[in-house]
Amino acid sequence: MELTHFDAAEHITEPEDQAELLADALATGDAKVIAGAIGIVARARGMSDIARETGMNRQQLYRAFGKDGNPTLSTVMAVLKALDLRMTVQRAEAA
Repeated sequence: MELTHFDAAEHITEPEDQAELLADALATGDAKVIAGAIGIVARARGMSDIARETGMNRQQLYRAFGKDGNPTLSTVMAVLKALDLRMTVQRAEAA
């Protein structure tokens, strides 16, 4: 059996779907999951365009949002702005 590489960025092309992916990632509270989801959306929108809009280079963005990445808050915020997205906070419901 031959396996092929699956890249979610090739399939999450609609802005609504991208926003839902990010909302689900944020709901996990897992920094790696959140960074990975931002990376998927950035690749789906075009990493070169995101790099140009943020003033960062593509390689830096790929590293920051890659498997072992750990982007700074300022990098996250710059990329979300370039994606025309924003992060919101709400109070956690009592358990």
